[in-house]
Amino acid sequence: MRLDNFIKRPVLSTVISILTVILGLIGLVSLPMEQYPDVAPPTVSVSANYQGANAQTVLNSVIVPLEEQINGVEGMTYMTSTATNEGSARITVYFNQGMNADMCQVNVQNRVSQASALLPAEVTRAGVTVQKRQTSTVLLMAIMGDPERYDEKFLQNYADINIIPAVKRVSGVGDCEVMGAKTYSMRIWLDPAKMKNYGLMPSDISAVLAEQNIEAAPGKFGEQSDNQYEYTIRYKGRLQTPTEFENMIISSDANGNTVRVKDVARVELGGLFYSVTSKVNGRPAVMMMVTQTAGSNATQIVSDIKDVIADQKTMLPPGVEIEYMQDVTEFLYASMDNLIHTLFEAFVLVFVVVYFFLQDFRSTLIPLIAVPVSLVGTFFFLYVFGFSLNLLTLSALVLAIAIVVDDAIVVVEAVHAKLDLGYKSARLASIDAMSEISGAIISITLVMSAVFIPVSFIGGTSGTFYKEFGITMAISIIISAVNALTLSPALCAVLLKPKNEDGTVRKMSWLDRFNAAFNGAYGKVQDKYTKCMRKIVERPVIAIVAVIVGVAAMAFTAMTTKTGLVPDEDTGTVFCTVSTPPGTSLTKTNLVMDQVDSMLATNPAIDKRLRITGYNFISGQGTNQGTFVIKLKSFEERDKEEGLAKFMDIHTMGSKMVLGMIYKQTAAIKGAQILAFQPPMVQGFSATNGLTFSMLDRTGGDVNNFFKITQNFLAELNKRPEIATAMTSYNSEYPQYMIDVNVAKCKQSGIDPGTVLTAMQGYYGGLYASNFNSFGKLYRVMIQADPKMREDLKSMNNIYVRTASGMAPINEFVSMKRVYGPQEIARFNLFTSIDVNATAAEGYSSGDAIRAVEEVASNTLPTGFGYEFSGLTRSEQESSSSTMIIFALCLTFVYLILSAQYESYLVPLSVILSIPFGVAGAFLFTNMFGKQNDIYMQIALIMLIGLLAKNAILIVQFALERRRTGMALSWSSVLGAQARLRPILMTSLAMIIGLMPLLRPMGVGYNGNMTLGAAAIGGMLIGMICQLLAVPALFYVFQYLQEKIKPLEFDDDNVAVDTELLQYTRPIEKQEK
Repeated sequence: MRLDNFIKRPVLSTVISILTVILGLIGLVSLPMEQYPDVAPPTVSVSANYQGANAQTVLNSVIVPLEEQINGVEGMTYMTSTATNEGSARITVYFNQGMNADMCQVNVQNRVSQASALLPAEVTRAGVTVQKRQTSTVLLMAIMGDPERYDEKFLQNYADINIIPAVKRVSGVGDCEVMGAKTYSMRIWLDPAKMKNYGLMPSDISAVLAEQNIEAAPGKFGEQSDNQYEYTIRYKGRLQTPTEFENMIISSDANGNTVRVKDVARVELGGLFYSVTSKVNGRPAVMMMVTQTAGSNATQIVSDIKDVIADQKTMLPPGVEIEYMQDVTEFLYASMDNLIHTLFEAFVLVFVVVYFFLQDFRSTLIPLIAVPVSLVGTFFFLYVFGFSLNLLTLSALVLAIAIVVDDAIVVVEAVHAKLDLGYKSARLASIDAMSEISGAIISITLVMSAVFIPVSFIGGTSGTFYKEFGITMAISIIISAVNALTLSPALCAVLLKPKNEDGTVRKMSWLDRFNAAFNGAYGKVQDKYTKCMRKIVERPVIAIVAVIVGVAAMAFTAMTTKTGLVPDEDTGTVFCTVSTPPGTSLTKTNLVMDQVDSMLATNPAIDKRLRITGYNFISGQGTNQGTFVIKLKSFEERDKEEGLAKFMDIHTMGSKMVLGMIYKQTAAIKGAQILAFQPPMVQGFSATNGLTFSMLDRTGGDVNNFFKITQNFLAELNKRPEIATAMTSYNSEYPQYMIDVNVAKCKQSGIDPGTVLTAMQGYYGGLYASNFNSFGKLYRVMIQADPKMREDLKSMNNIYVRTASGMAPINEFVSMKRVYGPQEIARFNLFTSIDVNATAAEGYSSGDAIRAVEEVASNTLPTGFGYEFSGLTRSEQESSSSTMIIFALCLTFVYLILSAQYESYLVPLSVILSIPFGVAGAFLFTNMFGKQNDIYMQIALIMLIGLLAKNAILIVQFALERRRTGMALSWSSVLGAQARLRPILMTSLAMIIGLMPLLRPMGVGYNGNMTLGAAAIGGMLIGMICQLLAVPALFYVFQYLQEKIKPLEFDDDNVAVDTELLQYTRPIEKQEK
């Protein structure tokens, strides 16, 4: 099928485009929305609980056996684990990007079941859970109540029974967990003095529960008989109320003397753990954290959860309400809106520029129709490839406008040139123009796709980013090329009119007068350009020196630009963690939290404050830990209040300012370590943004020595200018008591050390003794001494154990010694580790900070000690090397395609060597705007390579055609450039002006937009100017060398080329006149 068929059959051309748009709209409706593509690797977490055990015990008895088995599971990259003094154990296993999360979970589950025989009975009884999860929180909600009517225990259990099960049923939810764990539990609070009087120990109460709190299956009467009825026999089963538990009989003698549980203990329906309390704006509250599974769509999850919560809100008890504290989609929707505005602005600006150059509404209409067809059509293919609508794919479309409009302009320009020659039929002009430029359009499309497609083969985290961007661009370019070969020429044939058919002079309107002035000015520029080019082409040394300078400038600017993975944005939520000195009680920590809370309440940018005492996002659980989740006012409210300052990039209500305020206000609080930070930009890696790494002790030595080495390392690291803060929440100075059992004494009294330790666990640690049913759920029965009876070391005087000769004080068998130890012990890949969080200083990027860590480590760490990056920092470190490979690949592909097209290995160098100017320009502008070389900048660079190559190809293509007709080499270089000056200026200026809205230092997600805009505009501006001057001279040099190797065969009898030649010799004739 010949291409001119599309011009002769305009209906066919329009049908193709209409179908493309309809498919695109179907795709757009079906596409999932998210912030960034799913880049987080699958993670599986294994958690267990050992009631009453300290961190070292949990490590030795739970974590080590589990880790030994899990290590080396298929596809794992690394694993981390923590054991705490609260008795909890958690192991997180990270897998390679792209692994199936379900298979990962099954493989880990199999390994865990192999280790279960080695775990303590209490741990296996409470259960070891294996879950696939992203560590990313998609939603933080708080359920809060009127303090006079409800306490945290009620709120948590209300959430447990009514809300959490409904949320967990939402597709894509990995987990919905509550911070606090005040889940109902039947609490049997023992009184040690009464227990001693009756000669009892905690294990006796456990035995009573095992006997009397049971479900039974007694059977039926009349089964398999001739009786008329059959009767099922029921046993009352497990006990349910505190009164029933109180009345359980411990012992009874012949005289009817009965000892019941209530004689030695107080029974109440209490909470399972009491180590965490939380409030929102001073009211009791419970926080629910929703995490997503790998590969799920965050926006869909959040909207489904909000539907579920809306249903639940209708059933809430009076005085109870649910608030959203962090919602990742708020930032997403706001930044999407921002980008869509930018898309429209770019769209309008591009057409203003095009109109200036074409000076004809009909001509401007053709690119105006072509752009939406390409952009909308792209959505269908995104859907087919399984991509999502995210910030990267939308950025790709903003950039694609510039490229897509280009193809349409090339067509319109070529047809205009024919009409200027005096063609009387627009249809004939279109057919002739297309026969000449269709080759160039196909070659440009191939080159542009060659730039974007290799990018999609890179693996790892950054590879996922590039893949979505690259393929989005490639698709819109291919659709645009199809458009340029079908719809645009058909529209030209229908819409364009030959110049003044009847030969009369038209009246000059004000618009015509403006156009005449513009053309006069453009004519002067073109004449000056032609003269300048003559001089440069005759002295090719200038061009060669310029290329050397360009490559040096590119290398220098690339080295000096800061690096990062994604820019930090204001997401509307900030976190603040508080650590008081080791061993501080929950009550005292709460007083510090009150101080911080009252300071936060005065900040004008803050809307809500959720505080959790007893839990820290970085350090985990502990009575001396606390966290604030701070919800800022909505983006619109803060924008209004900032006024005109925001145009100067001064954000008085921005999250950076809020963090600064927090540090400034809390500096007065003595003895507490306070850290304020933004949530991470890329979900699924860690709770903080900034650097995360673990210090490793490979020697297996003393923890205190390891801590000293880490402190020394951090002190050195904090001296570096690249690092703002580097800190660890680890501390080995927590006050503890070491218990020592006198085995000889035990043996003399006829008991074993286990009896003594079980008594200690029963009174102090707590025993999980049984279960009971209530509210349709299963809860635990816990035995422990009453809190008042175990406040300090003196309480040991009331604890007795049963020996052969009666009850004996426990102090006879044990001795206590004051010691210090850590609150929790962490491991990284089987080695003891200390987690460190660091942030890059203002003016430095995360890449600089990573290098600083590497340098300090090599100078300060002794043998046997090391460090490993984790989370996003690990991905960034791995991706930094891939960037250069990408660009090398892109250039190689472009070079090879051009070599094939020009049948020469030399001529394409005139295209390739002109690209460094633009790349240097991109780095220069990125630096000027204070941005870093991150994903956004690299995306702009990839696009620049394509666009700059395209501009150079157009010059080379036209120069070659002239050379083949026998024109002198220097003249063909100059005239080739002159012929393409107008379209190159038009497309480049259209792109530069179209992307201007990205440079506004305001709006949601403006950091990424500014990086993208600065790199694209700077690269295009400097690249275009340098190319227009250097490419003709480079073509002259390389074509001259090529002809030395293989002389040119001239086309003598090519009619199309003769008319082409006539068209482009007119400017010279004008000069001679």
